Amino acid sequence: MPLVPGRSRGSRGRTARTVPALLAAVALAATAQAVPVPVPAAGAADGQVLVSADPVVLVGDGGTAHVTLTVEADGGGTLAAPVTVRWRTGSGTATADVDYTAGSGTVEFAAGTPSGAERTIAIRTRASASGETAETVRVGLESGDAEVSADPTVVVRAHGLPYLDRRLPTERRVADLLGRMTTAEKVGQMTQAERANVAGDPAVVTELGLGSILSGGGSTPADNTPEGWADAIDGFQARALATRLQIPLIYGVDSVHGHGNLAGATILPHNIGLGATRDPLLVARAERMVATETRATGIPWTFAPCLCVARDDRWGRTYESFGEHPALAGVLGAAAVTGFQGRRLDGSRSVLATAKHFVADGDTAYGTGEGDYTIDQGVTQQSRRHVEAVDLPPYEAALGAGVGSVMPSFSSVDWTDDGLGNPLKMHAHDELINGWLKDGHGFEGFVISDYQGIHQIPPLAPDPPTTGQIVTSVNAGVDMFMEPSQFERFHTRLVAAVQDGAVAEERIDDAVSRILTAKFELGLFEEPFADRSHADEIGSAEHRAVARQAVAASQVLLKNARHALPLDHDASIYVAGRNADDLGNQAGGWTGTWQGFSGDVTEGTTILEGIRAAADDVTFSEDASAPTAGADVGVVVVGETPYAEGFGDVGGPEWAWDPADGGVPREEKSMALQPGDAEVVEKVCAEIRTCVVLVVSGRPQVLTDQLGSIDALVASWLPGTEGAGVADVLFGERRFTGRLPVSWPRSADDPVVNVGDRDYDPLFPFGWGLSTGGRVAHLDEHRLALQDAVLDPVDGVPARESRLLARADVARLEGRAGLALSILGEAEGGR
Repeated sequence: MPLVPGRSRGSRGRTARTVPALLAAVALAATAQAVPVPVPAAGAADGQVLVSADPVVLVGDGGTAHVTLTVEADGGGTLAAPVTVRWRTGSGTATADVDYTAGSGTVEFAAGTPSGAERTIAIRTRASASGETAETVRVGLESGDAEVSADPTVVVRAHGLPYLDRRLPTERRVADLLGRMTTAEKVGQMTQAERANVAGDPAVVTELGLGSILSGGGSTPADNTPEGWADAIDGFQARALATRLQIPLIYGVDSVHGHGNLAGATILPHNIGLGATRDPLLVARAERMVATETRATGIPWTFAPCLCVARDDRWGRTYESFGEHPALAGVLGAAAVTGFQGRRLDGSRSVLATAKHFVADGDTAYGTGEGDYTIDQGVTQQSRRHVEAVDLPPYEAALGAGVGSVMPSFSSVDWTDDGLGNPLKMHAHDELINGWLKDGHGFEGFVISDYQGIHQIPPLAPDPPTTGQIVTSVNAGVDMFMEPSQFERFHTRLVAAVQDGAVAEERIDDAVSRILTAKFELGLFEEPFADRSHADEIGSAEHRAVARQAVAASQVLLKNARHALPLDHDASIYVAGRNADDLGNQAGGWTGTWQGFSGDVTEGTTILEGIRAAADDVTFSEDASAPTAGADVGVVVVGETPYAEGFGDVGGPEWAWDPADGGVPREEKSMALQPGDAEVVEKVCAEIRTCVVLVVSGRPQVLTDQLGSIDALVASWLPGTEGAGVADVLFGERRFTGRLPVSWPRSADDPVVNVGDRDYDPLFPFGWGLSTGGRVAHLDEHRLALQDAVLDPVDGVPARESRLLARADVARLEGRAGLALSILGEAEGGR
């Protein structure tokens, strides 16, 4: 899901076919909108006074509503003259002197009153004899002495109705609520808007009865703090509760490796790093931490985990994959779902998880990408049997773990069974969504579209989403629609399509039932507002310790000649490379903004800072221009700079539109080390006797030519904010245990290599990973001994041993330890 376009309500949307320059321009506008500037009420001028009130005031039936007025003097200080505000109860759905006591009066702010002072108006409601939906009382405000904000609305809460009774089974509550809803209200529940496009006119939440709001990458409230997030989301929630049925919003965000939009959040390694840990318990614990930080800001829903099986590492989303084999993606994907959702969704540490991107987004063919992308959002050209064996198993595992929502991919599927040439967008794929997912596997959660995903369904049009695109996708099984800017158009056209019979009311009821079920299970009807009880844990030492452990476990030791690692704390260490001291580079995309950016993207510890904390004698020279004489060890940290989605495709478009970029396109993405990185490696390894190279990247980087000069080589992936976890394994505080989640290719010209290939010959095979001492399981003793025996310091791992080691690792992932031991025995016997 890309960055939110910063468009006003009703503006024309763009499809993902938009050329990168235009797409980037839109995204840049969004980045600017992510930190909006408060605007005074219309007509306010210098020296004027503003009186404001909360737009929505909730009160229980028979209770007294307290409408608070706040006076603000221009420039602060005190009022130079008195201010009188007249108020009167007026229009609304409640009946005066039946549902509430009509009233009027004045509120006085005397001269000298400090800016920010408050006064309260009491509106008394009258208890009803039976259950009712919510009713409203508009309170009119006017003043000749000050500018007055929009009139507040008192909302008498719905009460006494079955759907509000928490003692009833969820199924009954859903049925009761659904039976009270109009078609327009149902379609509102199926509509999701973007924060930036409703923040300026939040009344639209009430007008359309919106079911959901999201924050795209980089879309944050003006106050990017836990409190600022919770306040902003509570404000939207109050608008949702001003509707007659008071169905709460469900707010979603991409907490794909931490609450990445939130400044100061704890950022985990991306999924490819978690895949290297091979530790489902650790993954579950880490995602539990992420869920806690996310829910504490008022957000009960994450668009994670990604269950893609990455088959071509040139893909710009490779780092979102747990690995290239479905067994690995399945085990860790299910663990992630368990961590996010916990035992109860209504817990203060739980969020609804999303299995994405359904299905085969990691299996698209190079050269089929959407627009200028080379592979992202492309076409999966495989047989049904292949997709069933490779791409679908992680979703079966996630369904078994109880995942609550599923997101279709932007990509298409073109079955080879009936010949290529008729690709079908996943957002229109009835066979896989209605057929495989819902009917075949009994998925009871709801399906959420990706960001304007239905806009790509042919035929394309200048005013998406068209009625045809909407009808096709709804009938294919998509339940909620991520329409960041075109939510009003979507709502209008879907209501009309139902009225015209193009979409059956039963299909709408099915979709809405699924959405309402999730909201009931999340406890949003009982407590719609943010539970801030764990806000002080965000970015805490305890949370960072979890992330640090994940970082250490994700490090894969590929080569360790002459026992270069672990390092001696007393050694003189020369550190070089552009990724040694760059928090943004080690966090990657989806951090701070959609694409991420180099530099101080958030709070955390760089790899260099971790090294400096572990050793006293450290010299740092990013480009290795400082003298190396006297150094015992050289540590070179190289790799990639941040990217996301199609802008990370090898051969794809180059991003240039984050504020940190200054309009300069980022480097072209490649599977090979960048020339500058290669130069630093060659210089340091030539001048210092012991040379350690760390590759910080979202996918393997080909360095076959440099391998012979490197003593120790580590795949560090994208570790996130806790760079000290890298230092932990470098200095032996923790031993290396990570194993490759993807095969490491020999050549950037032929980088597609996956376990099980007939001509499998990587530089390092799937599952490869050396260790640095400590007790290991019996199976690992055999694996490690074989690895030590077969590794050629210049040419890597021979093809035969690569195939056998990878096969043994797959058998182990599948729970067949005996077979894995047998395969390792075969490899040992053949030497």
